[in-house]
Amino acid sequence: MIRAVLFDLGGTLHTGDMPRGRDIWFARRVLDRLADYGIAVGATPEELAEKLPVNSEIYKHHSEQTLRELSSVEIWNDYFLRDYHIGRERLAPLAEELSFLYDYERPRVMRRPQLKETMEQLRDMGLRLGVISNIISRSVVPHFLAEYDIDRYMDCVITSAETGIRKPDPEIFRVAERRLGLAPEELAYVGDTISRDVRGTRNAGWALMIRIRFPGTAHRDAGLENAGFEPDFTVNELYEIPAIIRSVNASSNGAALTRSNL
Repeated sequence: MIRAVLFDLGGTLHTGDMPRGRDIWFARRVLDRLADYGIAVGATPEELAEKLPVNSEIYKHHSEQTLRELSSVEIWNDYFLRDYHIGRERLAPLAEELSFLYDYERPRVMRRPQLKETMEQLRDMGLRLGVISNIISRSVVPHFLAEYDIDRYMDCVITSAETGIRKPDPEIFRVAERRLGLAPEELAYVGDTISRDVRGTRNAGWALMIRIRFPGTAHRDAGLENAGFEPDFTVNELYEIPAIIRSVNASSNGAALTRSNL
């Protein structure tokens, strides 16, 4: 019996892209904010816009190998701005703000259709809801949930920035189990990637995995399409999920009734 449904954020509750020129616009935002703190790196927005994607990929590879999330100051000093030798002490006052901007402003994000309506339906079904997200900012997920007017529906919000643990490590799913007081067989997860979401749900032994399609993250799953990590259901939009949960729980109730009559 599914009693709670938890969601990924990026690619799941919202989608994102990078319109032409947005990388330079964002680099300028970073340089301006650094300058506000008296930090001059001697780079143009165009130069920083070239380095940020390269350095972020280096960090992403590190985090995917270790399944650990570093602090914001470590991420920005040791990886994202590594070429400029700023120092952790100078970056410390604004590192979380830079992480927030990176996750909130760098991509153009669009909430999924019928996001709020889907959460309302699930809550009306008596389900508890939450988020488990790999993300470098501690503050951006609560901000998005409030912006989308769904924060009041969430019973737990768990991020890699908070826990230091990244999907697909099952321990971040264990954090959710402890906060909700529920067992793996009572939990469902919705996410867009095989590499993090499907694998993580399977590693944790949760009852139900629903994959939502998002072409923007498909490159993260290269080589995993036939690696044995399969979702229970695949959907195109969030509003398909309540019917799946109803069906799964109805089947579960039917099986329980059959067993009780034996």
